[in-house]
Amino acid sequence: MLNVLLVDDDIEFTDVASQIIEFLGHTVAAVQNLQEARNLLEYNQFDHIFLDFMLPDGSGLHLIDHLTQTGSTSYITMITGHPSVKGMLAGLCGPKVDYLLKPLQREDLESALNRKSSKRKSTTQHTGPKRHFGCLIGESESMRNLYTMIERVSQTSANVLLMGESGVGKEVVAQAIHSASKIEGPLVATNCGAMSKELIGSELFGHEKGSFTGAVAQKKGVFERANNGTLFLDEVTEMPIDMQPNLLRVLETKKVIRVGGTSEVSVNCRVVSATNRNLAELAETKVMREDIYFRLAVFPIDIPPLRERTSDIPLLAQVFLSELNEEYGAALKWQEAQLQRLADYEWPGNVRELRHTVHRSFIMSDMQGSDVALPESFKSPFAKVSKQTNSISAGQTIEDVEKQLITATLTKVDGNKTLAAEMLGISTKTLYNRLHAYGDFDD
Repeated sequence: MLNVLLVDDDIEFTDVASQIIEFLGHTVAAVQNLQEARNLLEYNQFDHIFLDFMLPDGSGLHLIDHLTQTGSTSYITMITGHPSVKGMLAGLCGPKVDYLLKPLQREDLESALNRKSSKRKSTTQHTGPKRHFGCLIGESESMRNLYTMIERVSQTSANVLLMGESGVGKEVVAQAIHSASKIEGPLVATNCGAMSKELIGSELFGHEKGSFTGAVAQKKGVFERANNGTLFLDEVTEMPIDMQPNLLRVLETKKVIRVGGTSEVSVNCRVVSATNRNLAELAETKVMREDIYFRLAVFPIDIPPLRERTSDIPLLAQVFLSELNEEYGAALKWQEAQLQRLADYEWPGNVRELRHTVHRSFIMSDMQGSDVALPESFKSPFAKVSKQTNSISAGQTIEDVEKQLITATLTKVDGNKTLAAEMLGISTKTLYNRLHAYGDFDD
């Protein structure tokens, strides 16, 4: 539970925000000007302060100066109705100051209150591996190619489709694109796979009060909330096919109509979408309309899996361990042999699985010591069992070797014959002919 202070002269806003914060399980106090805030802060400690940028007796920046001088450890979220303020805040405020644009939704307040300390991580950022665009780690050739693509697309407003296996960090790449773009608006993320079919229209485009049961107030959709910024649509291929024409219309016209509304609202944001399906799967499964694809994938980016950039694994492991050390006041260190073990594993769950393993190892370690208790096995119950074998022995026939190669390729692509044929450099018809020739393959 957090102790929260609201400093805003908009009484209607503070009343609603206070109710939301209390509903989230925190305590809250509200004042309307700088002097009242200083008086309250003289005798009280607050974990998080929501601070209006413009107050009757001065700027909220004056209170930030006061808090800095008194050594306050409170997180601060500046609140403003002016998107252009973002650039100024970034230059004037420290790492423990964030910002939000009015009008606020419950999700905005919840996200702000759940944010972790960035100050404690700042040491890692300066002394550890470089964080490209403030969030991406890796110096391998495939990551450098990724950085180049991010740099190029950030200079435009083109929509981006991120493709890659589960766990590669698609949302982090979306954050990198947003940061590199240096735009005024926020990054707003939503998961299309987590939306119910009944409410997806409301989540994307918003709704008017009374438009359906439970719509007790007007709500802005993610397109409006991301105005002048970036909208990240995760798992976009999980969106119901019958909803995609509505999405196409917004992408084409840059206007939304809220559920239950009649008037159009102009929106302006870059859409970064993501899927863990490859191009062949998109074509075969038809989970995405072709016209939607060409609107979303103006600039497609493939994010490399961790096994294709093994030189980055020690860097990531160092960063993950440093973050945990900072958070819990420990001083654990990797041994070279342990880092080599991590680099030698395939990590089918990619960066997410590596982070999980480091966290599990940290918990099992003696935090009074320095050694990391790395588990004997990294395998998770979700890791795919590979049946392929790359060994070729003398005396094997060409047919045996060919069969072995096809088997290994099909295993790698989860039985996708179109993709397997492409990887083998043959036509799909030829692949089917070879499968029928072997007899023990299923169509």
